[in-house]
Amino acid sequence: MPQPTSPDTRLFTVTADTLVAVDFTPREPRERRRPRTPRTPRTPREPGPYRRLFAVPGARAFTAGNLLARLPMGMFGVSAIVMIAGSRGSYALAGAVTATGLAATAVVAPWTARMVDRHGQARVALPATLFAVLGSLALVLCVRYDAPDWTLFAAYAATATTPNTGGMSRARWAHLLKGRPDALHTANSFEQAADELCFMLGPVLAAVLCGTFFPEAGTLTGAVLLLTGVALFTAQRSTEPPAVRRAAGRAPLRAPGVRPLLLVCLATGGVFGSLEVVTIAFADGQGHRTAAGAVLALQAAGSCVAGLLYGAVRPKGPAPSRLGRCLAGMTALMTLPLLAAALTGSLLVLAGALLVAGMATAPTMVSTMTLVQRYTPEGRLNEGMTLAVTGLLGGIACGSAAGGWIVEHVSATAGYGVPVAAALTAFAVAGALVTFGSSNRFMDGCRHH
Repeated sequence: MPQPTSPDTRLFTVTADTLVAVDFTPREPRERRRPRTPRTPRTPREPGPYRRLFAVPGARAFTAGNLLARLPMGMFGVSAIVMIAGSRGSYALAGAVTATGLAATAVVAPWTARMVDRHGQARVALPATLFAVLGSLALVLCVRYDAPDWTLFAAYAATATTPNTGGMSRARWAHLLKGRPDALHTANSFEQAADELCFMLGPVLAAVLCGTFFPEAGTLTGAVLLLTGVALFTAQRSTEPPAVRRAAGRAPLRAPGVRPLLLVCLATGGVFGSLEVVTIAFADGQGHRTAAGAVLALQAAGSCVAGLLYGAVRPKGPAPSRLGRCLAGMTALMTLPLLAAALTGSLLVLAGALLVAGMATAPTMVSTMTLVQRYTPEGRLNEGMTLAVTGLLGGIACGSAAGGWIVEHVSATAGYGVPVAAALTAFAVAGALVTFGSSNRFMDGCRHH
C-alpha cells in the first residue's frame, strides 16, 4: 500500500537500465529567488556649453540666417576691387572707392543701429539692407556700362546702410541670456568665431566667383546672400529684443567706459589692417603673392579655433582684467611674425607664426565685446556695438596706411613691427581701463547684462 510521501523525500526507481531520481521538494517561487543585482544606470553626460547655447528656443533659426547675411561682409571689398580694377585698370581708383564706402559706413552705421534700437530689428534692418543692395547693383551697372568715376563713389557709398548683422545677433543673445553671464560668454565667443570664419571664407569665395565667372559675380552673389540672410534673420520675431523708443540712458559714446573701449578697438583694428598689408607685401617680395590669401586665412583660422575654445571654458576674474590679459597675450604673440620674418625670411615659417599669433585675437575681441555690452546703456546695445565695429574699421584703415608706409619706406619685415606697436597701444589703454574701472566713479551708471 503506497505510503504518503514527505515533501523532503526523493524517490528513486529504475527504468530499464536508467536510474531515475524524482525530487518532490517544493521549488522556491520566482519572486523569492535571489534578485539579480540591478545595473547602475549610466549617468547622462552633461551637454557642452555650445549644445546648451543652441538649445535656447529660436537660437538655431536666427543664427542660420545671420551667418548667411554675415558671409558677404568679407566678400564686398575684394569683389569691388577686382571688379573696378579689372574694368578701369586702376587699383588706385578701386582703393579710393572702397575707402569712401568705409568712411560712409563709419558715419551711417551708428545712426542705422540707433534706429534698430528704437524701432526694432525687423522694421529697420530689412529696408536698410534693401537700400544697400540697390547700391551694390548700381555699382555693378556703373562698372558694366562705363559710367563716370564719380558714380562709382556714389553707388558704393549707398551700401553704408548695411546693418551690423553681427551686432544684431549679439543683441539677441544678450536679450535671451540676460542674467546668465557664463552662457553669454559662450555666445560672444561663438559670434567672434563666426566673424573670423566669414572673413576667412568671404574673400576666397569672392575671388573664386570673380575669377571663374565674370568680374561682377562676387558683388551680385554677395548682394543676394545679404538680402536673403537678413530676411531670414528678421523673420525670427520670437527672439528679437524689444524696441526702446526712448532710451533712458545716455548715448553710448558718452557712457562711462565706452570711449576707452573704442580706443582699444581702434588699436586692435590697427593690428588687423597692418597684418594684411604687410603680409601681402612680404609674400610678394618672396615671389608668392598669390599665396598671401592662404597665409592670412591661417591667421583667421587660428583666431576662429581659439574663439570656440575660449567660449567652452568658464571665464575667470573681472572682465576688464580678462581683457588686459588677452591684450598682453596678443602683444606677445604678435612678435612671432616679426621674428619669423626677420630671422628666417621663410613664408612657410611666417604662416605658422601667423597661425599661432591669430589665436590671441578672438579672445581679445570676445572680452572687448563683453565690456561693450556691459557699459552700453539700456536700450542702446546695437548702437554701442556698432560704434565698436566702427572703431575697428577705423583702426584697420589706419593700420593699413601705417603698414603700407613702413613697407614702402623701410621693408616688409620691419612692417611687422606695426601690429606689435598697435597691440601694445591697446594693452596700455586696457591698463587704464582696468585702473579706472575699479573706481566707483567710473562704474557709476554702467549696466551689467
